[in-house]
Amino acid sequence: MCFRIFTVLFFVVGINTLEAQEINVPQFGKGILNLVGQDSTWTMKASARMQFLGIGQWGENEQGNLASVGSNFLVRRARLKFNGFAYSPKFKYKVELGLSNRDISGGSEFTHDTPRYILDAFIMWNFYKDFELWIGQTKLPGNIERIVSSGNMQMVDRSLLNSRFTLDRDMGIQLRHKFNISEDFIVKEALAISQGEGRNVTKGNLGGYQYTARVDFLPFGNFTGNTQFTGGDLKRERHPKLMIGAAYDYNNNAVKTRSNQGDYMFTDTGFYTTDIKTFFVSTMFKYNGFSFMGEYADRNAADAIAKNDDGTLTGDIVQVGNGLNLMLGYLFKNNWELSGRYTAVNLDKEITGRNKELQYTLGVSKYIVGHKLKVQADATYLNEVNGPEGLISRLQLEVHF
Repeated sequence: MCFRIFTVLFFVVGINTLEAQEINVPQFGKGILNLVGQDSTWTMKASARMQFLGIGQWGENEQGNLASVGSNFLVRRARLKFNGFAYSPKFKYKVELGLSNRDISGGSEFTHDTPRYILDAFIMWNFYKDFELWIGQTKLPGNIERIVSSGNMQMVDRSLLNSRFTLDRDMGIQLRHKFNISEDFIVKEALAISQGEGRNVTKGNLGGYQYTARVDFLPFGNFTGNTQFTGGDLKRERHPKLMIGAAYDYNNNAVKTRSNQGDYMFTDTGFYTTDIKTFFVSTMFKYNGFSFMGEYADRNAADAIAKNDDGTLTGDIVQVGNGLNLMLGYLFKNNWELSGRYTAVNLDKEITGRNKELQYTLGVSKYIVGHKLKVQADATYLNEVNGPEGLISRLQLEVHF
């Protein structure tokens, strides 16, 4: 299947190349191929990236000591991306395909039980001044850690807060807008209406719809290269740059344990539905190689415990609670970076039965060609309050053409 996708994609690119007026082979990290239509009414940039990951894990044994529980080597991500504009620069598009096992896992009867190759497939229409309409499947304007691309992260992978509370991707429409309060003070807004069940769902909308809103305040102007959603201060901001944002998500009659993520909830008569609300507050600060990212998340539900018609519990539970994630980093002039992260996730124990989870991570990164070619390593200590402990070490290579 992957081979057929590669063949079709490159065959299409090859045919279009014959009709193109201009073919550019960019420098490393700027794409594989840049195409410009003969009449300049369309463009396409094709790029690819890979992440190779090695993991070692240790867990608490019966004697209360940390012991090895195994290691793993895998292609964490392998992706193809295509973006450009069609007819007019005001009408842009993006397609991103995931080809690794981790990228395409999660197929179910609601995705026709097939791999989920499509990550992003959407168009962006700048229809009036600073208003832009997005249509298709892409990331929702939710938590900042998810909005930061997996290729632009400051550490090997995202935190427990993202694992428990992220909204990730969904199919729908988004309206985006920005305006200036003063010459430097910028406000950016986003509003999304989506299906509410995550990406690549092709069979019905079992619950209601999902509504997401986000607003970001940039009091000192745009980050250099619009890097407010990029990990680390690789641009070495000459002046302090700050973003403070908030997002609110309301999933009406949600059918999954983590809003549009997690597992479907069932009863003896069908699906269990409940309204789920998620709230995020986040910040990003960068100055002269120093960076800080912080986020707080909170999720609650109208009734978090799924029940059958007779009142008996089904065992399905909405993962309600809150979390805090704080990350600090400093980039040295030789492009080595040290970073640290603290994460606390406190799911409602009376409902979920889970203790408070703590995560302490130390990371080191070597940026060879920015985020396009880098080596990253980190070590994470995991502790469940009044529960088991664990240690994870990871080493990852990112190559982004």
